Amino acid sequence: QVQLVESGGGLVQAGASLRLSCAASGVAVSDYAMGWFRQAPGKEREFVAAINRRVGITYVADSVKGRFTISRDNAKNTVYLQMNSLKPEDTAVYYCAARPLVYTTYPGSYSYWGQGTQVAVSS
Repeated sequence: QVQLVESGGGLVQAGASLRLSCAASGVAVSDYAMGWFRQAPGKEREFVAAINRRVGITYVADSVKGRFTISRDNAKNTVYLQMNSLKPEDTAVYYCAARPLVYTTYPGSYSYWGQGTQVAVSS
């Protein structure tokens, strides 16, 4: 069974940093494109960042470029999202996702999803 478990969310002030973790089981993060998406209440789920399989080239949405960084620890089978200079508009549930091909920015193209971790940024 494939399971993705996010952690690291919380309530922080604007300008603070958080590191989200996505612990995977049943799938090797090095063999899948791993993505981070976020969704606020009443809004569409949107792409945040992704790391491709094997080589691990990364991609970051324009809205978070320069602030967020995605990385992977193959030994721990875990993907991370380092979030710096957080803004109130970053408030959302953050989801980890996986697909067996190259990354895309479309949520519907991902095969596996975690339950999400809440990030709230106060002004």
